[in-house]
Parts: sequence; structure tokens; C-alpha cells
Amino acid sequence: MTIDVALVDDQELVRTGLAMVVDATDDIRIVVQAADGVEAVAKLAGTPVDVVLMDVQMPRMDGVEATGLIAARENAPKVILLTTFDLDEYAIAGLRAGASGFLLKDASADEVLHAIRAVHAGDAVIARSTTRRMLDQLAVARETSPLLNRLTPRERDVLLEIAQGYSNAETAQRLFLSETTVKTHVGHLLAKLEVRDRVQAVIFAYENGLVRPS
Repeated sequence: MTIDVALVDDQELVRTGLAMVVDATDDIRIVVQAADGVEAVAKLAGTPVDVVLMDVQMPRMDGVEATGLIAARENAPKVILLTTFDLDEYAIAGLRAGASGFLLKDASADEVLHAIRAVHAGDAVIARSTTRRMLDQLAVARETSPLLNRLTPRERDVLLEIAQGYSNAETAQRLFLSETTVKTHVGHLLAKLEVRDRVQAVIFAYENGLVRPS
């Protein structure tokens, strides 16, 4: 299966560099390029893609706002935010808007390609330097959401595994379940918690005090 990707960045040199990285693969291709959020939102309305590599700071419309508009659509693509600045507010705002990943622009070519494949498969990718500080900020004592009461004990177990960064395969091994069963539990808990993907589930878990940064 080929993964169709959109590149959104106001710097043509950055887009060219990313396109060269992607074009060197057999399973990923660039089908859309845009120079800002406004152009991206317009182009993606008519061209379906699987993953969007989205710059954060752009003229007219930044990447966070564009991500929110794109993520709200039916069958929305997964969005990976790219930024030069390792600032928590960008990561948190972007993930809340619906992004599935957050990477710094100094990430290696292999890291970018891994991120594309990972979010396409349903996982989340967040720059390691950002993760700990971001989770510290999310893990603030608040009133627990009543949505948690919808989960079965096993679904809650799977949510805890997701929140700690374990993949479906790792969760299956740790909980002595089949990977298919884990995927079923993930689908059910996402629906019950009314979140769109694993990233939003992680944010939910930390905001509701189910897990704390270790």
C-alpha cells in the first residue's frame, strides 16, 4: 500500500528537502504541496491524502489552526506537525487540534519516514524532548470525566497501556491478549471516550489522572 502525503510549509527549500526524502522510498509518495494553512485546507478539500506533514509557523494560517480544520473533516488524514521550536504550547495545542504527531525539523530522514508510517498505522509520534514536559503539564488534577465509567475493566487496562506508549503488539504481550483483541478494545474505548485517535486518548488519560509522567 502506498501512503499518500501532503507537504505544507512556507519554505520551498524545506518542502523540496522533504520531498526528496519521501521520493526515495517505495511506499510513500507526495501528492500535494502547499505554502500555508489556507492553501493546504483548500487543496486537501479536493485531494484525499493519508498523512499531512504540517509546518507550525506559517503566514495567513498557521499549522495548528489548519490542523483543526482538516481534522474536523470526515475521513480526515493524519497530521504530523513540524516545527523548528521545541515549545510545549505548540505541541499541546497541535495535539488538541487533532494532530497525531509532533516532530522537530532537525529530525533525521529515518525519523520522518518512521513517523509517517507510524501515524498511518494508527500510532502517535511525539519528539522525545517534548514528551516529558508536555505530559507534566497535562497531568494536572482535575475532575474525572464521567466518560471513564463507560469503559470495561479490560478497556481501561488497554487505555493505560496506550497512555504509557505501548504499541498494540506490546500491549497484547503485556496483557496476554491477541493483537486483534487489543485492536478491538482500542476501537471501543476510542468510541466510548469520544476521541478520534490514540493521541487524544493519551491526552484524556493524563488529564484525568489515570497515569502520571514517570
